[in-house]
Amino acid sequence: MSRRKVLKTLSALPVAGGLMGTGLLSAKTLETTVTQTAGRNFFKELGVRTFINAAGTYTSMTGCLMRKEVTDAIKYATTEYVNLDDLQDKVGERIAELLDCEYATVSSGCFGAMTIGLAGVICGMDNKKVSQLPDTTGLKNEVIVQKGHAIGYTHALLNTGAKIVEVDGVKELEKAINKNTAMFWFLNANTANGKIKHEEFVALSQKHGIPCMIDCAADVPPVENLFKYTKLGFDLVCFSGGKGIRGPQSAGLLLGKRKYIEAARLHCPPRGTTIARGMKVNKEEILGMLVALEVYLSKDHEQEWKLWESQIELISESAKSVAGVETEIHVPPVANHVPSLRVTWDESIVKITKEEARKQLREGHPSIQTVGGKDDIGITTWMMDPGQERIVAQRLKEILANA
Repeated sequence: MSRRKVLKTLSALPVAGGLMGTGLLSAKTLETTVTQTAGRNFFKELGVRTFINAAGTYTSMTGCLMRKEVTDAIKYATTEYVNLDDLQDKVGERIAELLDCEYATVSSGCFGAMTIGLAGVICGMDNKKVSQLPDTTGLKNEVIVQKGHAIGYTHALLNTGAKIVEVDGVKELEKAINKNTAMFWFLNANTANGKIKHEEFVALSQKHGIPCMIDCAADVPPVENLFKYTKLGFDLVCFSGGKGIRGPQSAGLLLGKRKYIEAARLHCPPRGTTIARGMKVNKEEILGMLVALEVYLSKDHEQEWKLWESQIELISESAKSVAGVETEIHVPPVANHVPSLRVTWDESIVKITKEEARKQLREGHPSIQTVGGKDDIGITTWMMDPGQERIVAQRLKEILANA
């Protein structure tokens, strides 16, 4: 908005009832607010503290920082109107081409992908059934899940009105199948906690003609996972967009069989009488997710891995230089599969608890967010800007040495 338009708008406000009449904002203040937006430190104004992310892609910590190519795409999307379904159609085809799968759509996170994916399986292309959910009377409404995979995120499936049936092993799974079985669901992060592994799970799905879905929310990197699970035969594969792919935090990907994804789309905006109306993904997020994926696929993943390893090694060596401190560099086998550091110490030598050390990191300047429990501090570097690892190494060493 131009300065002239700002002043014209302000002059048109009623003195008694408008902003100028309340004493909340003067014309000069509001003009300054509008014209100086680009230079404002919004978080400082609001009293919200920023931090160095040495923890990872946690939703509570607002996930990831998007790359410039992504924010440029989002900014571009704000400049024009398009038909929402047309954009989803074209972007879905483009993502499917990039990931060599049958079809795809941008969802409201991995959680949203799970909800609309199951809804598509339950209702197919029947709009009457679509409007019926979450009432599943007369519909297939049971999802079979291994006990070791039945964590809180299955609520995304419950949102459809479905019921979770927990099983332990192949015999229990096959015994649980009945006329109401709609889908099998697999949690990739908990692969080790289930007796049935990927290939056998898919084989059982195909044997009984029941579609299967896999939750891969935090399972990029490695980049190969974006292709792996559709190739294995999972009918629906769900990813978070705002983690390793570095897309919008509120976006995700639903990949897999066209017939299920087209059915899933019937539950999404712009349609209104559906369970996923509130799981809206706008044009900015859709385009941003596509560009984030393009950028991610084009990266030198080996070089990036070497960077993370060197950053973790730097922090590890700095911490270990304090007497009584031990470190372990490790890579989680599935979710958050990146070089990570576990820091421990003998509290009879380094006289500070792990909780207090994390608190000092968090409350210091700059603030540094880490993870861990009562026994350790956990650190990753993949969400840091290059150079921040040196700040983390220095602050951690200072806190431990001073103790």
